[in-house]
Amino acid sequence: MVHMVRLEALLDSWKSVRQDTAQSVEDMPEAELDFKPVPEVMTFREIARHILMSSHAITGMLLDGVETLNRQEMVKRFPPVPTDAGAAVLASELRARLEERLPALAAQPPEFYSGLVTRFDGQRATRLEMIQTVKEHELTHRAQLFLYLRLKGIVPVTTRRRQAAK
Repeated sequence: MVHMVRLEALLDSWKSVRQDTAQSVEDMPEAELDFKPVPEVMTFREIARHILMSSHAITGMLLDGVETLNRQEMVKRFPPVPTDAGAAVLASELRARLEERLPALAAQPPEFYSGLVTRFDGQRATRLEMIQTVKEHELTHRAQLFLYLRLKGIVPVTTRRRQAAK
């Protein structure tokens, strides 16, 4: 039996995840964007930039037909967002860059998604699996953003939505 993730469901789900990521960036006070709970981890701003840049670059490389993903090519093709970008810029870019990517991804034929690429770790994956991985990567880091918000006494958007529905 073949199990397949439906592209439309994946892209819709990623759009929802991204909206909540962007909202979390807007929810963090500007003065707290460089907060990190311990020295060894990224700041809130660094996590937001990382989500933005990595997802945009990886999907861009996939759309450009790159078959072997590597960080040097990623940085060369997709310059980083300024390290001092504020919350409004980061949130806006998070939304805009995904809105740019979604139609391009949705327009690809099925064979695009079944094509294999070599990931950064040398493993092979289909392009569809890579899109799923990018979404899961964002979910992981979004959870970090939510934790940082909680540490600052701010209730994340997903919890606020659930509380409002009661």
